[in-house]
Amino acid sequence: MSLKIIFMGTPDFAVPALKELLKEKLNIVHVYTQPPKKSNRGLKLEKTAVHLEAEKNNLKVHHPSSLKNEGELAFFKNINPDLVIVVAYGQIIPENFLNLSKKGFINIHASLLPLWRGAAPIQRAIMNGDKFTGISIMKIEKGLDSGPVMLSKKIEINNELNYGLLSEKLSVLGAKLVVKAIDLIEKDKAKFLEQDHSKATHAKKITKDDEEINWNHNAEIIVQQINALNPTPGACFQFNNEKIKIWKAEAVNEKGTTGTAMNDNLLIACKNSALQVLEIQRPGKKVQKVKEFLLGFKIPKASKLF
Repeated sequence: MSLKIIFMGTPDFAVPALKELLKEKLNIVHVYTQPPKKSNRGLKLEKTAVHLEAEKNNLKVHHPSSLKNEGELAFFKNINPDLVIVVAYGQIIPENFLNLSKKGFINIHASLLPLWRGAAPIQRAIMNGDKFTGISIMKIEKGLDSGPVMLSKKIEINNELNYGLLSEKLSVLGAKLVVKAIDLIEKDKAKFLEQDHSKATHAKKITKDDEEINWNHNAEIIVQQINALNPTPGACFQFNNEKIKIWKAEAVNEKGTTGTAMNDNLLIACKNSALQVLEIQRPGKKVQKVKEFLLGFKIPKASKLF
């Protein structure tokens, strides 16, 4: 008899794993996700990506705002799962839940643990200029992403990969890897290796400060920042009291006065090099190629950017 599985996930990143489990005809008895939220205009509630996928496949969906109460504990206990698969669920699983699954809670984490434990592992890997990242299949224990690792696989990060593209690649990789993990668990062949906690790094949540471009950095560092924040929330600078977002750029080996436009095509001087803007956006406007953007909004040579 196949394992009774609870799937816990929320955003688009978690959908490939859910699809892969369904494709393999695994026994998903319940799906947990975050509650529907009001849309940007506040007109209606929007269900999460996992919620929509689960409904499409006639799966039972539960979306509590919190797990930290006796009612939720009893609800979970009543399901009596053999295994729980967690993918970007969005809530910390309370410790008193962790012994309610016979085979434990298994998490798909988007980094090569112990590197980049925490909320934003993909963004932080790009922002840090890492050459590689990957997926770790780990057991959830008390502590932030600190449980033993069962399987991992790495992929290269190149300059063409932004957060959105890398996230898609990792989500597909994680989906394939977790199916392999479930098979090993079902056959009692799973082996977990403790992490080297001395090598742990923390992928803290992206904040408003992370969005602001500092022209005193090298252009290569700013390109990493731009890529790490594309497609959300975006890296930005101020000009004429407008917050302007850069979505794509490249480093150029030229020098000028830091934080100023070096020509009329938005080549911007940084610490030891320059940044050529390629795609850009004003508030409330669409993303544009830089030449198209500059036809309607001039940032002339020698302009000071903040």
